[in-house]
Amino acid sequence: MKQARVLLLEDELQLAKIVSETLRTRGFNVTHLANGVLGIEAIRKNDYHVCIVDVMMPFMDGFSFVEQLRKTDKQTPVLFLTAKSQTEDVIKGYESGGNDYLKKPFSLEELILRLNELLRRSMSSPAPASLAIGQYTFYNAKQELWINGQLSAKLSHRENELLALLIQHKNEVLDRKAVLLKLWGDDNFFNTRTMDVFITKLRKHLQHDPAVEIINMRGVGYKLIF
Repeated sequence: MKQARVLLLEDELQLAKIVSETLRTRGFNVTHLANGVLGIEAIRKNDYHVCIVDVMMPFMDGFSFVEQLRKTDKQTPVLFLTAKSQTEDVIKGYESGGNDYLKKPFSLEELILRLNELLRRSMSSPAPASLAIGQYTFYNAKQELWINGQLSAKLSHRENELLALLIQHKNEVLDRKAVLLKLWGDDNFFNTRTMDVFITKLRKHLQHDPAVEIINMRGVGYKLIF
């Protein structure tokens, strides 16, 4: 996407300079700020196509910044940069509203590939406003599940993306590797464990309708049936 506007939040100034200069040579319009507080001020005044957010920043960390962003903006994709590599930290990033993550140190070429993929997905055709899942109604844009006229669950971005894929392939086997590559960018063991955690979370969200199941097809993937 030519001249995509990027908000880069990174307190390591040398790294931020390298990232900013590299992205600008590839046609991105980059605004760099050093912490989440300045980032909140920026998004109130400007529109960005994608945000790159460091997790560990002074004054306001990356998770807190994205949680604030998602109160008013559920669409702008967010890529976390993090030195943390524990499964719990990655899950926290997705649950705060992140769309992808990249562990430091990282390749600039991989960063650009991830950004382009996030931009491609965000510019694709919008999903239907609502979809029925048994007794549930799934509101993709709002990231909500309702049942019997009441809000049942607020979904994280990653839960939302994963459920949307399962619905697209309802009553079919959704290949595990394909999902990992599409949503996580890598099918390594670490990401596989993370995906399993999100499947467990979705099962819990859908437990009030016994006709709705997410079945584990061992060694292959998952199937949503209803």
